[in-house]
Amino acid sequence: MDLKKFEMENKVITALRMVFDPEIPVNIYDLGLIYDLRIDDQYNVNVLMTLTTPNCPVAEDMPGMVKNEIQLIDGIGEVNVELTFEPPWDMDKLTDEAKLELGMM
Repeated sequence: MDLKKFEMENKVITALRMVFDPEIPVNIYDLGLIYDLRIDDQYNVNVLMTLTTPNCPVAEDMPGMVKNEIQLIDGIGEVNVELTFEPPWDMDKLTDEAKLELGMM
């Protein structure tokens, strides 16, 4: 991965950390809701994500929130956010930072 692409990926991850699950006071990246993040050579971004539950109150809004946050980054191309529930999210996907925030460590 070239340096500019690496920097862009870090900016996207930072943007993802600005989006919070409405029921858990932790950002979606550290919750492990981002299953896949791909950035092509034109800096188009594809995100595959899930929610903590299919019945999440913001299920319809969350992909748009993620897309809007990523689109704020200078130099980003098109942004595609896809929602999946396979495999289902579980607590094992939490980062250490999220576990600390939730008092699990």
